Amino acid sequence: MAKKLPSVLLRSGEDRRVRDGHPWAFSNEILMDADTKAIPPGSLATLRAPSGEALGLVTFNPHSLIATRLLTSNPEAVVDALFIGRRLAQAVSLRDRLIGVPFYRLIHAEADGLPGVIVDRFGDALVVQVNTAGMDALTPVLLEALEAELAPRTIVLKNDSPVRVLEGLTREVVVAKGESAGAIELIENGAKFVADLSEGQKTGWFYDQRDNRRFVAGVAKGANVLDVYSYSGGFGVLAAKEGAKSVLCIDRSAAARDAAMAAAALNGVDGIVSFEKAEAFEALEKLGGTMARKFDVVICDPPAFVKNRKDLKIGAQGYRKMVRLAAPLVARGGFFFVASCSHLVDLPLFADQVRRGLRDAERTGRILLTSGAALDHPVHPNLPETAYLKAMTLQLD
Repeated sequence: MAKKLPSVLLRSGEDRRVRDGHPWAFSNEILMDADTKAIPPGSLATLRAPSGEALGLVTFNPHSLIATRLLTSNPEAVVDALFIGRRLAQAVSLRDRLIGVPFYRLIHAEADGLPGVIVDRFGDALVVQVNTAGMDALTPVLLEALEAELAPRTIVLKNDSPVRVLEGLTREVVVAKGESAGAIELIENGAKFVADLSEGQKTGWFYDQRDNRRFVAGVAKGANVLDVYSYSGGFGVLAAKEGAKSVLCIDRSAAARDAAMAAAALNGVDGIVSFEKAEAFEALEKLGGTMARKFDVVICDPPAFVKNRKDLKIGAQGYRKMVRLAAPLVARGGFFFVASCSHLVDLPLFADQVRRGLRDAERTGRILLTSGAALDHPVHPNLPETAYLKAMTLQLD
C-alpha cells in the first residue's frame, strides 16, 4: 500500500493559477501552518485547494520561494522509476525526431515534466543537473530510470549550480556511474566538438545555440568571421567548416580555447581558424582602434551579464556597451549576431540595449532574425519567463 503523503493547502483565493495550469505555487500562496512548515524539504505532497480538493502531486520545500512544483495532476500517482522512465522515453523520442543524433538537451525541467532537472546527452554519457530539493530527494529514482531507459556508460551529477543554495542544497560534482568523464567528443550540425563534462561550464556544452549556430554558419560562407566569447568554438568552427574564409575566435579561458582548437583540428579547419586568449571588451576595443579591422560576420555570445535583480540595470547596460564596441567591426552589408542568456533580461530590454548600442556606434541596419534556444529546449506554456535565451541577427549598413 502506498504511503499516505502530507497535504499542502493553498490559501483562500490562491488556487486560480494552479487550476489554470501553472506548475508552481509560491510560499505566500501556501497556508504555512506549523504542520506544513514541519514537512521535510523535498518531500512529495498532495497540493490541495482551500476546499481540500486535491489538485495534484508536487514536490514541496517550505524554505523556498517556489514552494511546490507540480509533478502530475493525478494525486494518486506513484512517483517511481517507471513514472520517471515514461517522461524520459517521451523526451528521448522527441529529441531523436528533432535532432537525429544522440547529442542534445534530453530533459529541460518543467517542459519535460521533471521540474528542476536538466539532462544533457553526449552519446552514451549523461550530465545531470538537479536544482531543487524535491528532485534531489528523487535522484536515486532518477538514476534508476536513466539506467533502465538508456543504459549510459557515464553519468555525471553536475550539481554545482548556485540555485541549489536557494533550495538548501550543497554544491558538488559527482560521477554517479562510470569513470571520471573529462573531455568527450560530440556531434552538432554535422561538425565535431569537444566538451569537458566535469570541468566545463554548466553541463560542458551549450546545446541551446545549435540552431543559431547553423543559421549564422549559413551566412558566413566566404566571409571573414569574428567570434567573441567563442568558448569551445561552436559558432566559429562550424562557420569555418561551412566555408568561411577566415575565423578569429576570442575567449579569456585557456581551457575553452584548447577545446576550440581541438574542434578545429577534428574538422580539418585549423588552418582557417585562429585563436586569441583575451578579455572580450579589451579585445573589441583593440580591434576597433585607429586601424579598425572589419569582418563580414561578427558573433557576440557572452555569458550572463545579469545574475540577480539588483544587477539588472548595470548588467543590461553591458549589452549596450558590447554592441557599441562590436558593431563598428562589422563591414558594410555584413552580419552581426548578438545574444543574451540572462533570464532576467527579457527580450524587450535586450532589444532596447542592442538598439542603443547601435546608435552609440552610429550604425544602422535591419533585424533579420530574432530567435531563442534550440528545439530541444522547450518551454512550458505557463512558464514563458523560462525562455531565457534571446538572440538577434542583423545586417548592418
